[in-house]
Amino acid sequence: MAYNEKLADRVREIIAVTHNITEEKKMFGGLCFMVNDKMCVGVEKERLMVRLDPVKYDKVMEKEGCMPMDFTGKIMKGYVFVDIAALNTKKKLEYWIKLALDYNKIAKASKKKK
Repeated sequence: MAYNEKLADRVREIIAVTHNITEEKKMFGGLCFMVNDKMCVGVEKERLMVRLDPVKYDKVMEKEGCMPMDFTGKIMKGYVFVDIAALNTKKKLEYWIKLALDYNKIAKASKKKK
């Protein structure tokens, strides 16, 4: 198993409450949840990937279990990983998903491949 399926189910359940048009894509060895054709959150191994407003980046880095996303060896500001141990309640997981969904409203979509 490349990603935690239980965490993916929890994410799916929370997003479904407010967004019925989503897409799930397998990428980066995990599962990415696309909202409005934009990368929103993902589950990779035993952690959550969150796309958030880069303005909030420094503040959220102080949160329990949060670490920079350095998937390619380069830190990507606006993306963080959150360790599954810090997502042990629904409220904690909802916090991170809400950050991603709030940013999703204003985030730019990736250019579509032809």
